Amino acid sequence: MYWKLFYIFAKIGAFTIGGGVAMIPLIEREIVYKNKWMSDEDFIDIISIAQSAPGLIAVNVSIFVGHKIAGIKGSIVATVGSVMPPFIIILLVAAVFTTFKDNEAVQAVFRGIRPAVVALIAAPVIRMAVKNKLNWITGTVAVAAAVLIAFLGISPVWIIIAAIAAGIAIAAANRRKEADK
Repeated sequence: MYWKLFYIFAKIGAFTIGGGVAMIPLIEREIVYKNKWMSDEDFIDIISIAQSAPGLIAVNVSIFVGHKIAGIKGSIVATVGSVMPPFIIILLVAAVFTTFKDNEAVQAVFRGIRPAVVALIAAPVIRMAVKNKLNWITGTVAVAAAVLIAFLGISPVWIIIAAIAAGIAIAAANRRKEADK
């Protein structure tokens, strides 16, 4: 179990360009669909927690998924698996890149990778929206949060705090309604 978990996260870490968010659809495919180690709902919950927690999303997802599958040892194994290959690769790239950074072919490769990275980031966002059955209210909240962060420079921390407060207020109001019936 541990070797398989390490292998899955190492493979994803080694071949994912674009960072942690780009890893999400690959982790989902391996963990939810191929190995059936957890449900869609559990995975979405883990993504939500991982995005809200401080730190790198790839590491957070590795920690939470590893823990869900195999406890604390699973967290360690999955995290080392997801971090070790990119760490080694980035060391090698840094050693070589300074020599070739002005090379037109290298610059062309990076220009070609950019649109693929955008798609890798957009895909899990769209998939999560569909799975969470966004309606016009929740869709409006998601778009408003994106606008506040991207165009008005408001920290995501404040958006998360406001969303938590709104969720608590709505839950309390719903409980009061139920109690009044």
